[in-house]
Amino acid sequence: MKFLKIKFFYLIKIFIIVCFCLVNYSQNAEVLALTSPEGHNFVSSAVKNVGPAVVKIDTERLVERQQFDPTLLDPLLRDLLGEQGITPERERGQGSGVIINENGLILTNAHVVERVDDVLVTLADGSICDGQVLGTDSVTDLALVKIEESNYSDFAPLGNSEDLEVGDWAIALGTPYGLEKTVTLGIVSSLHRDINSLGFSDKRLDLIQTDAAINPGNSGGPLINSNGEVIGINTLVRSGPGAGLGFAIPINLAKSVSDQLLKNGEVIHPYLGVQLISLNPRIAKEHNQDPNSLVQLPERNGALIQSVIPNSPAEKAGLRRGDLVIATENISIEEPKTLLDEVEKAQIGKVFLLNVLRDNKEIKINIKPEPLPGLT
Repeated sequence: MKFLKIKFFYLIKIFIIVCFCLVNYSQNAEVLALTSPEGHNFVSSAVKNVGPAVVKIDTERLVERQQFDPTLLDPLLRDLLGEQGITPERERGQGSGVIINENGLILTNAHVVERVDDVLVTLADGSICDGQVLGTDSVTDLALVKIEESNYSDFAPLGNSEDLEVGDWAIALGTPYGLEKTVTLGIVSSLHRDINSLGFSDKRLDLIQTDAAINPGNSGGPLINSNGEVIGINTLVRSGPGAGLGFAIPINLAKSVSDQLLKNGEVIHPYLGVQLISLNPRIAKEHNQDPNSLVQLPERNGALIQSVIPNSPAEKAGLRRGDLVIATENISIEEPKTLLDEVEKAQIGKVFLLNVLRDNKEIKINIKPEPLPGLT
């Protein structure tokens, strides 16, 4: 019996040693899987796949500036000096971009190239060529630039941003502060980050959030995955409180926008003409308990209309301040973002059905979206 106990004890020890060895082998195998036969890791392999397609974009535009306010001059001096004219000045900007096909089409940010006079593109091999802006879309902050280079073989493969998961590797490429061929590594920190929550109410974007360092000059450059595929276009970085947070436009949206820019030179976005705020039971209850409140709000989720823009589709359809949008086209509306997403899918001039709560009664309103004005 004692012999059996000793034998069992040794078998347990052997089992533990074998398990320990297997764990170590598994960990080493994972490390080896991230390392190429030449000793380089997956980052260098991914960068080699996309790096030749990353470009630096330099822009110039002529702006007219008045040197000083003539009303501040003494009338006598103004008579002596004469009226001071407006002085034209050259304003320079810089950003990044990525070549997406063999025809030399470059994806970048709209804020990099909109309203500029000259665009110079520096390729990965150091050669410089003129760029032609085919179109910009300020709502998504995307732009399409064309270079005359024909049969360009070093274009970047585009991935599928719908396949992303939080925790995936994220590699940012670009020219921050003019420093070409800069690479930073991080992970996908979050998906579907609403740009409105970052203070940009004029944009319609769900962003990829990453902790890969993105700095001024990275705008328009690619965010890539571990396979060397473009998953996003870098667009902004959070400064001040929350610094170190970078954001990129999902590549699936960028592909759709670039197709429209190539075909039409612009992107037409449907528009209702309302300003919305989020309503939920807690907010409504706090409001209703306020003795100074003029109206009682329904204690439920929805998109509350704060104001209606004059002569907009919303005004024409009869929407009012205080209406609560709770559904559209059989889609429940829990927050303004859901409504804006559905509006973006709507067709210009085609009836769009809204279910609205007004005076505690549910009504249906037919509205015809129009093109979003004021983008040009």
